[in-house]
Amino acid sequence: MRGMSTRQATKWITQLLTLLAFISACSPPNQPVLSPTPLSPTSTPQISSTPSVSTNTPVPTQLTCLHLPGRVESNKLESTNPPQEYLIYLPPCYDEQIDKNYPVLYLLHGQTYSANQWIRLGAVTTLDQLILSGESQPFIVIFPDDRFWNLEAGPGFGDRLVNHLIPYIDETYRTIPKRDQRAIGGLSRGSGWTLQLGLTRWDLFSIIGLHSLAVFQGDGARIEKWLETIPPSAQPTIFMDIGDNDQEFEMAVQVEAIFTKNGITHEWHLYRGAHTEEYWRAHVAEYIGWYASQWSNP
Repeated sequence: MRGMSTRQATKWITQLLTLLAFISACSPPNQPVLSPTPLSPTSTPQISSTPSVSTNTPVPTQLTCLHLPGRVESNKLESTNPPQEYLIYLPPCYDEQIDKNYPVLYLLHGQTYSANQWIRLGAVTTLDQLILSGESQPFIVIFPDDRFWNLEAGPGFGDRLVNHLIPYIDETYRTIPKRDQRAIGGLSRGSGWTLQLGLTRWDLFSIIGLHSLAVFQGDGARIEKWLETIPPSAQPTIFMDIGDNDQEFEMAVQVEAIFTKNGITHEWHLYRGAHTEEYWRAHVAEYIGWYASQWSNP
């Protein structure tokens, strides 16, 4: 402050202090240091191993009928004399699976009975159980009526069955109209018809069931001749059974001996029992199971 008087120096210092105070008052207050806020971690998207299903892709559904029993219908062939009545078992899904054809089994009832005898004995119940469980492929069963056995009313039952009923069934229902897809079986008198028709019309049947066989008069002497006409490649598959207290026992044993003598492959079952519905009811599940086993399960 050379050359400046004391008074001037004091004035200058006072002004300088005033200026510094003004500058301090105008400065902003100290700001806190802001720490960066950490970002919350984001989850990594999970990749599903199951591909999403397009809403345009049809999802197959199981047919409800696969869990429902088959049905039995009653019908009549008017073109014969007398009209040939019959019951028919149509297996589960017959109406829904219209592109499917089926093997067919003809079951003949006994003398003094009618077409529903096999059903009363439990045949349809067994059929449903085997088919719905998958143990058997579905097949159709025909129960022809032979109630006119003691009447002279037009051609006999055998003629109505092979010449009229079988062609009608094949035309009307979705059967597989081939010998190896057609079977016949019977109880008592029905078994007598089965023996006669199965051997004389071997071109129609490849599977024969003879249950408590009652041979028609005169047919016993014809059996070997019938067998001679069957080509070796067309020999039928045969099941025979009878009770040890059956009045037809002796004749059934003779027929079985003829089969053995002529090299005809067959099953032979001898059980305790008589010629009664009690006996047949006890074995009906075995019968139906045997027929079902003749056609391979798809």
